[in-house]
Amino acid sequence: MSAPRLSEEQVQRYSRHILLPEVGVEGQRRLLGSSACVVGAGGLGSAAAIYLAAAGVGRLGIADGEVVELSNLQRQILHGTPDVGRAKTASAEETLSRLNPDCAVEVFPERLTAANIRQVLRGWDVVLDCSDNFPTRFLVADGCWFERRPLVSAAVLRFDGQLMSVLPGHDSPCYRCFVPEPPPADLVPTCQQAGILGAVAGVMGTLQAVEALKVLLGLGQNMAQRLLIYDALDGEFITVKRVRDPECRLCGPHPTITEVIDCTVPRCPDGRCDAAGAP
Repeated sequence: MSAPRLSEEQVQRYSRHILLPEVGVEGQRRLLGSSACVVGAGGLGSAAAIYLAAAGVGRLGIADGEVVELSNLQRQILHGTPDVGRAKTASAEETLSRLNPDCAVEVFPERLTAANIRQVLRGWDVVLDCSDNFPTRFLVADGCWFERRPLVSAAVLRFDGQLMSVLPGHDSPCYRCFVPEPPPADLVPTCQQAGILGAVAGVMGTLQAVEALKVLLGLGQNMAQRLLIYDALDGEFITVKRVRDPECRLCGPHPTITEVIDCTVPRCPDGRCDAAGAP
């Protein structure tokens, strides 16, 4: 549903969008009447949420159960030094509301599980997975698949980033076609273990916002059948094709995953599976 007629202030605020023939007044009204849920208010989620709010997305969800730590501030631009110790959702809501009062922010400050993920994701026009661990990625990806929500997923580690989209019902490979199940916890290091150049998270989070806006506006070529790989050291973007797995346990002709499930103990002996090397 489109938002009401733009006010004079909104025409001025979104004038650079309105100048684009592909967006225009009607496209901006469409954004104001749309919604997006950002899972994770860290490095990826900071850039994504800021640009979605600035773009005039009318309703923005922020899901994150953590508090701001000093080590976050090198890349998580939603938060500042005075926010250390605060819930990330509280800091994010304050930052985004100050940036654009047109954007209504709804927060989910709880840990996501199989029991609550579908309720959190239900009804959003697009979902952005900006999390930093495999259990959450699988919860979000499976939840979006069952709720039939468009998903834009990204991940970063060291100097590298990856991005893809999943559009249920559009012959799009699901997330499990790319990563069938969570890898062992010690297979891929975390940002805490291997480090990350903070601006790389900004690049990939911004690209997530671009893809989400394209989904909301129905513009351009989406990433539903492609994977974008960014190598910051070489300054290269590479795009590779993704295809559906005919044996996929989620989207194949004979699925064995019929509901959202939490990460299993044999694969996650510490209950975390914290790895950030793949979307």
